[in-house]
Amino acid sequence: MFPSSTVENYLKAIYLGVGSLTPPERLLPMGHLAAALGVAPGTATTMVKTLAESGLVEYEPYAGVALTGAGEKLAALVVRRHRVVELFLVRVMDYRWDEVHDEAEQLEHVVSERLIDKMDEMLGRPEVDPHGDPIPNPAGVVKPQPAQTLLTCPLHTPVTVARVTDQDAAFLRFLESQNLKPGQTIEVEGRDEVSDSVRLKGRNDQRMTIGTRAASKLLVTE
Repeated sequence: MFPSSTVENYLKAIYLGVGSLTPPERLLPMGHLAAALGVAPGTATTMVKTLAESGLVEYEPYAGVALTGAGEKLAALVVRRHRVVELFLVRVMDYRWDEVHDEAEQLEHVVSERLIDKMDEMLGRPEVDPHGDPIPNPAGVVKPQPAQTLLTCPLHTPVTVARVTDQDAAFLRFLESQNLKPGQTIEVEGRDEVSDSVRLKGRNDQRMTIGTRAASKLLVTE
């Protein structure tokens, strides 16, 4: 029996949530999971207990949840379907990068692995989606993607925007208006802790200032 869309959504949320933790943290707090899914904490806990009984997650009361090996593989394949669909919609269907997330949320539960593999092949076996998020391979394995944020990368050094960790449509449109999409080369000219801002130099010496919250959502490579 194939997992339901609800099960897939939980596994994916845990996968993404655990992936954002800072080592040695390994358990996603239940409050974070509930917030990510837009459900009450009690609802999330009930579902997680069911997933634990199925061997898909490891649940520690008052601590949090993590995926087992089986759960991680299932979650990675859901993420793979989502990100391949997003890239297909942008490259082939002419969608904008800020409007594909919701479409992919629906399609990720209904497209077959065979169709996803055909789409992946047609796209040239890409490693990242339109937002720079890594695409797991058919085995659920993700290629390591070393990167820093605009808050930690070196100053006055050309870096390339590699990934945007927030898929909010308005935020993506803002980044596009500032030429901060993945693939763009920029430099951090300064950081001001008092004003919570980061000064950037972009294409054609364009200067801009963004908040530290926005800067934390942009991953870059040298």
